[in-house]
Amino acid sequence: MNAIDLTPLYRGSIGFDRLASQIDNALTAESISSGYPPYNIEALDENQYAITLAVAGFSEEELDIKVEKGVLTVIGSKIVEGERDPQYLYQGIATRTFERKFNLADYVEVTAAELSNGLLTISLVKTIPEAMKPKTIVINQGGAV
Repeated sequence: MNAIDLTPLYRGSIGFDRLASQIDNALTAESISSGYPPYNIEALDENQYAITLAVAGFSEEELDIKVEKGVLTVIGSKIVEGERDPQYLYQGIATRTFERKFNLADYVEVTAAELSNGLLTISLVKTIPEAMKPKTIVINQGGAV
């Protein structure tokens, strides 16, 4: 794989170092990603999103969801029940340990998580602070200052 040099992003801009790091991480992580578990990312409206992961065979106790430094991490670790290993004739449902990470944009927060019918749905909302929202400036007419 050819490496992409992101040096111009670092030296020609200020405050975009996180963006350049995300691009660099995405380029390196994509080549090592296993694709398990499969997932969907859905835009519900302008500021609401949902991530749905197919986690058949995992219970709530076997799933861990964390958000740290703008990265949402979902970890699944299968708990072995009892001392007897099941003797499968065929095992088509994967229950291997996994770790799936998602980079969150600024002001995106996780609001809820729900496990239903083997699907883990994580709800996210983008809340832009009032100071960052566009505002209209009134133009005064004439008069001395």
